[in-house]
Amino acid sequence: MSHPASSVSIFIGIIRRDLQLALRRKSDSLSALIFFAVVASLFPLGIGPETKLLMQIAPGMLWIAALLAAMLSLHKLFTEDFIDGSLDQILLSTLPLPLVVLAKTIAHWLSSGLLLALVSPILALQFNLPFDTIGVLFLSLLLGTPLLSLIGSIGAGLTLASRGGGTLLSLIILPLVAPVLIFGAGAVESYQAGLGLTAHFSLLGAMLAIALFLAPIATAASLRIALE
Repeated sequence: MSHPASSVSIFIGIIRRDLQLALRRKSDSLSALIFFAVVASLFPLGIGPETKLLMQIAPGMLWIAALLAAMLSLHKLFTEDFIDGSLDQILLSTLPLPLVVLAKTIAHWLSSGLLLALVSPILALQFNLPFDTIGVLFLSLLLGTPLLSLIGSIGAGLTLASRGGGTLLSLIILPLVAPVLIFGAGAVESYQAGLGLTAHFSLLGAMLAIALFLAPIATAASLRIALE
């Protein structure tokens, strides 16, 4: 049985390693940010200066753009480690596989979902949203984007050894993340309507807590199947 201190150091080491790899492959993070900015900017350009309409569609539009942007790099979550054999070495470590998955998922969120949340207030200005509403949007993305990475890790594990994994991953994940989209955008819409947003944030928080426990276990099982 491994010492708790060594397990923590391995856990942090995996996060640090994946973040360093993400820094070397800056194009992946930049592609997600550029995609997010382009998609979010097309709607105001297409609709025109219809202030009320832009404010109505802003929550859903920005959430959909963030969801699609976050999925761009999900298929690479385990693929490159699988190809170069690093994944086999990681599996031999003393750290339980679900914790390895959680560490890699945290690194993925830090290099993608967190960046999308940080950029969202700038893009929200195009929709003429008030600053307080932009703050709610930012908080909803900050709470919801980790769910996208956690749920996405399950799909990434299931499609690891399959051809056309990116397309198959999208088909698997999109239905699963629909509740995240509904409650994330719903929190902003509820705030715009003058209603409380506690219920939406509570549901997002509950889903995040469940996903933090169950998603790494499900992903670990799918990885073991793919590597057999």
